[in-house]
Amino acid sequence: MAFTGKKFPNIDVAAMNEMGDTISVNIFKEAVENKKKVLLFWYPKDFTFVCPTELHAFQEALPEFEKRNTIVVGASCDTAEVHFAWLNTAKDNGGIEGVTYNLLADSNRNLSSILDILDVSEVIYDEELDAEIKVGDNVSYRATYLIDEEGTVFHEGINHMPLGRNVKEFIRLIDAYAHVQQHGEVCPANWEEGKQAMNANRDGVASYLSTH
Repeated sequence: MAFTGKKFPNIDVAAMNEMGDTISVNIFKEAVENKKKVLLFWYPKDFTFVCPTELHAFQEALPEFEKRNTIVVGASCDTAEVHFAWLNTAKDNGGIEGVTYNLLADSNRNLSSILDILDVSEVIYDEELDAEIKVGDNVSYRATYLIDEEGTVFHEGINHMPLGRNVKEFIRLIDAYAHVQQHGEVCPANWEEGKQAMNANRDGVASYLSTH
């Protein structure tokens, strides 16, 4: 199910904060009540391989997101206790020590199921067991959501497990959306902060294409 252009699900999810406390986080309310944009990125599992590189990359870019009035939140289907253990594992040992943003612990898979981002290729009914058997790891893909100050999703994307994300692209998308919000213009292909945008009409696109 696609959520772009729709409100992000209004649901509370357990999370681990940098202090080691298990808290409750509602992404929709984080955006609306704080009047901030939210970047929510999902990753498959704690204590794996591509995942810590992404968590550290988002941490390194955290000042850039904060300058753009954007909250960063990580998420997986691991428990808060596993998040805590990973947060207390040194970077040079594959851990995420030093990460300061909240990590959702969607271990009941309520939110990830609503978002339909779980690695389940099919569900098979086993007559002997009288049970449905899921095929797949039932963990989240590398899904990313950008949510605006009204709780509306303005970007979503999903990477397969082996493909790490480019953090700079999300900064570019936030800049582009902020430009749209402020100026009412639209942002063409490869737009970056400081480059020309255009009016969303025939004259606007003609003028832009005549110089590019």
